[in-house]
Amino acid sequence: MSRRVVVTGLGIVCPIGNDKEEVWSSVVEGRCGIAPITHYDTSSQKVKLAGEVKNLDLDRYVDRRESRKMDKYTQFAMAAAEQAMQDSGLLQLDESRERWGVIMSSGIGGIGTIENEKVRGIEKGYDRVSPYFIPMSIANMAAGHIAIRYGLHGMCTSVVTACASAANAVGDSFRHIRDGYGDIMVAGGAEAAITPLCIGGFTSLKALTTATDPERASIPFDAERSGFVMGEGAGALILEEYEHAKQRGAHIYAEIAGYGTNCDAYHITAPSPQGVGAEKCMRLAMDDAGITPEDVDYINAHGTSTKMNDSCESAAIRRIFSADPMRVCVSSTKSMTGHLLGASAAVEAVITAEAVEKDFVPPTVHYQVPDPECELNVVPGKGHPAKIRYALSNSFGFGGHNVTLVFRKV
Repeated sequence: MSRRVVVTGLGIVCPIGNDKEEVWSSVVEGRCGIAPITHYDTSSQKVKLAGEVKNLDLDRYVDRRESRKMDKYTQFAMAAAEQAMQDSGLLQLDESRERWGVIMSSGIGGIGTIENEKVRGIEKGYDRVSPYFIPMSIANMAAGHIAIRYGLHGMCTSVVTACASAANAVGDSFRHIRDGYGDIMVAGGAEAAITPLCIGGFTSLKALTTATDPERASIPFDAERSGFVMGEGAGALILEEYEHAKQRGAHIYAEIAGYGTNCDAYHITAPSPQGVGAEKCMRLAMDDAGITPEDVDYINAHGTSTKMNDSCESAAIRRIFSADPMRVCVSSTKSMTGHLLGASAAVEAVITAEAVEKDFVPPTVHYQVPDPECELNVVPGKGHPAKIRYALSNSFGFGGHNVTLVFRKV
């Protein structure tokens, strides 16, 4: 018998805030976290803007000696997980953690560590690189550190599906609990890829915008969009079996009601024409939740600000909601945060869960020039109150990976 799965804790570190309260305030006010890159000298590179995490007091979450053994993406994950665990109230429970687990994903892993240790190897010899190089750089280590810190003896893994990674982490955690394999999961993703090599790689791929005005850089669905803006950070959600949460009097943000995932099987970087794979994925998720398009009030779109993604996702949404495509609110919070790659879906899941709880639709900021290929109710400029019964959160990754999560008001 399927069990219900609810969200009982949230943690987030991203370009628009370092906890859920600060992030939600930014969402309501439509604040953008995109600015000139400060992590390194950009004078020799075309891309000048990114969504950096700002003023994070890491000492609140990670011992300083231990943090030296972690790549930045793991540090972000630890901060988000600690927030979520504290928020959930689970740390006060005296019970076995054999059925508590973690799926914390990353699309790139410790790219900053890889770049730094490559330089060290060239300068001092490769046998002199850090003894922590391997555990700092591999993509599953954030999940491992979280499990160790909280004594989580259940399933511990990391899904790597590019920009859909964290959505698969949440969806797989949902199924893990729903199908009876566990009771509590820490789910999410972390990324720290604002580095010279990673930015250079996406620039060479012509995926990033070279715009220099932060207000006209990450502009999903806008006719003048020219590529995405890199972001960084982490999001963590505590997923819990409903009866377990109810019995302990936990605060419930929303219910995870459905999960759809499939593959375009079309191209390594481009979406399938007209968003056919994305459409099927959304329908799979709604079928899993037992709902119809008429039940959906809000979609947190993948909305990357690239030409192909936004037009294909828009076409898919318009087909699904063909009866009245302008009824459903569709916004891209990447307009505020930039694109956090493997962490993007986790950050967007945190925001979507709060949107459902608070009946508030997040905006697509800096939207100015309509694109006929993206004719949707994109909530331009400012968000607004609205009754949200069900919300979808879309994530699509290189390799053709598609994921849709369905959130339900409890």
